[in-house]
Amino acid sequence: MSKPLYITTAISYPNGPPHIGHAYEAIAADAISRFHRLSGRDVRFQTGTDEHGLKMAQAALAKNIAPQQLADEMAQQFVEMCDTLNIDYDRFIRTTEADHHKASQAIWKALEANGDLYLDKYEGWYSVRDEAYYDESELIEAVGEDSKEKLSPQGTPVEWTVEESWFFRLSKYQQPLLDLFTKHPEFLKPDSRRNEMIKFVEGGLNDLSISRTSFDWGVKVPGSSNHVMYVWVDALTNYLTGLGYPEKTDLYPKYWNDGGDITHIIGKDIVRFHSVYWPAFLMSAQLPLPKQVFGHGFLLNRGEKMSKSVGNVVDPIDLAQAFGVDQLRYFLLSEVIFGKDGSYSAEMIVTKTNADLANNFGNLAQRSLSMIAKNCDGKVPLAGTKTDAESALIGDLQTCFAEITKLMNTEDYPIHTAIDLLRERLSATNQYFADQAPWALRKTDPARADTVLYYTAEAIRRLAIMLRWVIPESCDKMLDLLAQEQNARDFAHFDTEINSGLDLPKPVGIFPRLDMPTQQGEG
Repeated sequence: MSKPLYITTAISYPNGPPHIGHAYEAIAADAISRFHRLSGRDVRFQTGTDEHGLKMAQAALAKNIAPQQLADEMAQQFVEMCDTLNIDYDRFIRTTEADHHKASQAIWKALEANGDLYLDKYEGWYSVRDEAYYDESELIEAVGEDSKEKLSPQGTPVEWTVEESWFFRLSKYQQPLLDLFTKHPEFLKPDSRRNEMIKFVEGGLNDLSISRTSFDWGVKVPGSSNHVMYVWVDALTNYLTGLGYPEKTDLYPKYWNDGGDITHIIGKDIVRFHSVYWPAFLMSAQLPLPKQVFGHGFLLNRGEKMSKSVGNVVDPIDLAQAFGVDQLRYFLLSEVIFGKDGSYSAEMIVTKTNADLANNFGNLAQRSLSMIAKNCDGKVPLAGTKTDAESALIGDLQTCFAEITKLMNTEDYPIHTAIDLLRERLSATNQYFADQAPWALRKTDPARADTVLYYTAEAIRRLAIMLRWVIPESCDKMLDLLAQEQNARDFAHFDTEINSGLDLPKPVGIFPRLDMPTQQGEG
């Protein structure tokens, strides 16, 4: 029996509405979670919002409202995004919730008990937008002949900050972190991210300022009420909060333990916080480390990074309304190589989903099931003598299932490769249907025509089960057309063939062809 899996996204910073990058991360993590649930694995999936910090305080001030009111309004937009995109989370966590304040203060006390906190004065460069401190050597200069402005490595403005602060002895964990990267290369993926972090840690680690006194929107530091926690101590602890830490709950020992499968799916821009700061905090608190941090790439709009100033930031709900939820999910999961940057546009989404879903999967189902409705009295026909063609069709589907299962249980999560294999089987099933031509056989060999229709329906059933983690709503509609029970749609039922004589509902189209939108949804 596989170990329980605890999978999380980064919690989104809600100082602005969700964008397609937030949606991509949620969809990718949801797909991985769904795959393992279909495999029969015990999975817990968490996402949420990171609602403290200076950015939120400033955004609320600009709107002349309280930070909590802004957090309530904006968090709801992220909940709506997840619900619209069919994100099947177990908990949507908000860092303003009382149990999270308790968990953050508990881990703070654990760091303190280990002798890893001390009070001093911080002087250095701070990026409000990144909620991050940077060493002078990491800064870059703004582009422009007369510009002397310093920017963070992400290209965001930095400001010189001087204030009293609690510090975490990050320098103490330089060698333990290097040992972690060396002994457990699977901890940080893709490999390129691990190589970047090894280089960063080898360059030397300074102790980390982990509290602020210049604003008060955050978790109060125990014993220092004029300090609030540096947002990343607060934010990272959400993964523990969601399991009930520090209370003795049923969830915590099941999902967060030594050797447990804990996976954080995050953007590449916050890899440092999750692969350096977070394991150091956990080591100090003497808590188990996650098994893996996976830093995915950015989504680019027509090859360009999204920017409010450029005006190319797109609302994912608009995209879902323009193209369809499953069409958007399918495009992002199949087109973007997980771990690398990917690009999207309206044309790309329409072209990809029309080819793979409408023309390939949808057309196959509509034609074959309409023939069954017309020629077989709406019942699954008898499976006659199986020829080499049927043996190859079903055998290749079984091989595909074994291959995608192996792929999705690797550390690199090659989602696009798994979908490529499924697309090949869709095309092969279409080719089988065309080659066997049951419409012609109906005139010369009706029993053989029934056999072809039976195995086409069986292939569609297997394909729908294998694709449920990618496009769940559409595959469930497909399985409805095949009269499959709700409890017969997981991977355990992959080889349970469809019953001859089963009454089928009237076939309907599931994947309409998309037209190129002129305004709404265009990227």
